[in-house]
Amino acid sequence: MHERSSVSELAGLLRQEVDRYSPGEKLPSSRTLIDRFRVSPVTVSRALAVLAAEGLVVTRPGAGAFRAEARPAARAPSGDTSWQQVALSAEPGDRTVPRSVEASRVCATFTSTPSGTIDLAGGYLHASLQPERALAAALGRAGRRPGAWGRPPVEGVEALRAWFARAIGGPDGSVAASDVLITAGGQSALTTALRALAPPGAPVLVESPTYPGVLAAAYASGLHPVPVPVDADGVRTDLLAEAFRATGARVFFCQPLYQNPTGAVLSAERRRDVLRIARAAGAFVVEDDFARGLAHADAPPQPPTLASEDPDGVVVHVTSLTKFVSPSLRVGALAARGPVVERLRAVQLIDSFFVPRPLQEAALELVGSPAWARHARTVAAELLSRRGVFLDAVRRELPSVALDHVPPGGFHLWLRLPDGTDEAAFVAGALRVGVAVAPGRLYYAAEPPAAHVRVCVAAVAGEAELVEGVRRLGLPLARPFTVSWG
Repeated sequence: MHERSSVSELAGLLRQEVDRYSPGEKLPSSRTLIDRFRVSPVTVSRALAVLAAEGLVVTRPGAGAFRAEARPAARAPSGDTSWQQVALSAEPGDRTVPRSVEASRVCATFTSTPSGTIDLAGGYLHASLQPERALAAALGRAGRRPGAWGRPPVEGVEALRAWFARAIGGPDGSVAASDVLITAGGQSALTTALRALAPPGAPVLVESPTYPGVLAAAYASGLHPVPVPVDADGVRTDLLAEAFRATGARVFFCQPLYQNPTGAVLSAERRRDVLRIARAAGAFVVEDDFARGLAHADAPPQPPTLASEDPDGVVVHVTSLTKFVSPSLRVGALAARGPVVERLRAVQLIDSFFVPRPLQEAALELVGSPAWARHARTVAAELLSRRGVFLDAVRRELPSVALDHVPPGGFHLWLRLPDGTDEAAFVAGALRVGVAVAPGRLYYAAEPPAAHVRVCVAAVAGEAELVEGVRRLGLPLARPFTVSWG
């Protein structure tokens, strides 16, 4: 076993060996395991912690790890839970406002892929691209700050709010720290915004295709997503104006920069149109700026946020450090102006009270360290390189697949499958040959216009794995497909 072997792999090997020992018998020492499996002390420590959490071993500081005493098998309680089907399906009061609380639209990002499967469906940077050492150092420094373990202000640590205000508002200082609320990542911020801005049963305009997480959050809140088509220049603002008139919606959700899944960047003219149209409709624009840190090394200068150009409080801005850093750094921000700030604050307070202060302090340490700029340069160069390798592989291995837009940022690419392809059959076939991709239907609030898949070039370990994944995708495409009318 090489040094890069994962904690889960070592835990699996040790799990198979535990049965060889009697209850209370000592397992090999950490030094023996390090030498035998050629792993680091940290890997051994974490693998033993996994087994301890499972109740298989007991670790004793200074003594080692021991086989745990056998426990009687737990009995599943017997009972009749069929009544829950009625209770969970009942819609008291206004029956025209159904809720659909399910997470299938976001499962692709969190489902662990089987061993040997190349993950092109992920939504985060691979561990090798995450600044783990800088994160660990930041967390260590944060934990030693005076008051770091006390209760933070409900709105968030003041210095972190000020940092987000500068990042959102730009050098002109158009966003103040008092306009910012710290949130537990971007998804939490989106859910808070939707609940604060739209009552159950209300229509919410969304880009089409759009981020599945916002569709899931809307359905769970009893809202009705209404799709507005997107092209290479972002949302079609002529259709946006018509959608506001037809539905009476008071909220529009959009991702102006490196839109997920298409990668589109909202053009300058349409940026002005979005703000003008929403203002005329008396509506809010929820701007999800999730990918500002994911520009490729050859990207042109980024446009400023919509929030920085909006003095009238039309925009509710959402951003997060998660995509750029690590899935476990769940620190983000909401920025808004006017009475809506208090509404957002109240919803977040009811839902979660506040974001843990040590995590906020760690984020503040990280963004203020020299490692922050180094990480940005590394990610920009790596995403550019991976994009080129992926495009070359697609042209060579998947000539029948269309890529209508090559984005200058983000780590997603939106592939249109050949006409007549059964999307579900292709995704299942890809998984059978060891590649996970995200089905395009998850990104639409209505019927998809064509079969698509979304791929992530940043979720794999390196470029060789990326090329092999594209090669495998050619296998199910080479087989005949049937058109599904179901």
